[in-house]
Amino acid sequence: MTPRNNAVGALFTVLATLCYAGMDAISKFLVADYAVGQIMWIRCALIFLFCWVIVRRRGLIGSLRTARPRLQIARSLILIIESAVFVLAFRYLPLADAHAVAATSPLLVIALGVLLLGEKAGPARWLAVAAGFVGVLLIIRPGLRDLDWPVLLPLIGAVLWATYQILTRLAARHDSADTSLIWAALVPLIATTFVGPIGWQWPTVTAWILMALISVVGAVGNYAMIKALDHAEAGAIQPYNYTLLVWATLLGVVMFGDVPDGWTILGAAVVVASGLYTWHHDRQAAAR
Repeated sequence: MTPRNNAVGALFTVLATLCYAGMDAISKFLVADYAVGQIMWIRCALIFLFCWVIVRRRGLIGSLRTARPRLQIARSLILIIESAVFVLAFRYLPLADAHAVAATSPLLVIALGVLLLGEKAGPARWLAVAAGFVGVLLIIRPGLRDLDWPVLLPLIGAVLWATYQILTRLAARHDSADTSLIWAALVPLIATTFVGPIGWQWPTVTAWILMALISVVGAVGNYAMIKALDHAEAGAIQPYNYTLLVWATLLGVVMFGDVPDGWTILGAAVVVASGLYTWHHDRQAAAR
């Protein structure tokens, strides 16, 4: 397993969240005209091709060799279900609102990390995550007072995302990042092949371009998150996952005209501050 380096893990996490926010913004465009199963099928096929390019130096068969095949299958299936749940959520909710609800996942990761991986969560890390969650509450308060069933979708997605990160960290103890990457591309491709043809509508040229773009961004995001969990404990990188909310809010403004109000700006500031605090604390701890 790669030597632990929380700072490097944090940088990979921020890169991953930027990619995921971009992927989600494009998905929000596509889901208005195409079925979720079709989007996921095409996306998985293209992501698999890009991931194969990344691991080609070892070959497909070599990259698929794993000490924990059941673990790799489980985490890969959870990833595709989580992705589909969020794509469906974007049909009903603005990007910022969906990610505000989903931002409960860091709390779940820390709890699962302690329970399943034996990781330690000191008071400083808990404080940073709690502060980030307060920022989420500031954002969610004005936008989601009238709760409806679509709000449950990102909440379900948050549970699945937290579980995926824990399983990815566990897989990193046995397999390389390339192995985890190719499994996370191949298994979803096989799974979505059974549902992709349902409700098929031939994409336009623009839609094909967007689906190709979303696949490239998704492949980079998945690889960055795998590398993040390869370098750092699952609990250590959780405050940086809150940056996904910041990216989603910014993209919501630029692409959909969803201008954030004062509560959203204040909440985003608290989220960023919690991440910076954890970065500073981890650097000080590493220097001792």
